[in-house]
Amino acid sequence: MTTDSSKAGAAGAVRRGHRFSMNDRAWMHISGVLEVISFDPEEIILDTEEGRMQINGTGLQVKQLVIENGELEIEGHPDSISYTDVKKPVTTASLFSRIFR
Repeated sequence: MTTDSSKAGAAGAVRRGHRFSMNDRAWMHISGVLEVISFDPEEIILDTEEGRMQINGTGLQVKQLVIENGELEIEGHPDSISYTDVKKPVTTASLFSRIFR
């Protein structure tokens, strides 16, 4: 299972893109990670470039996190993977238009 999103972000900044891949339902690699909110053996919650991602399962372990590159590796047995909200990139124009109404 693989999803990929490579887009240009706000004000011309290049986003690395969000990618999720899983091998044998035991190893996951996620890119485009902005922040790991919480993790324990039954649930991992993180913010990605495409919104908040929640992984539920058993024996979940964060094996490698390189936040500078937005890369995360997880081992364990996932039961469900969901995005609980979708973030839209905020453009400079829309930010200023909201401030100066």
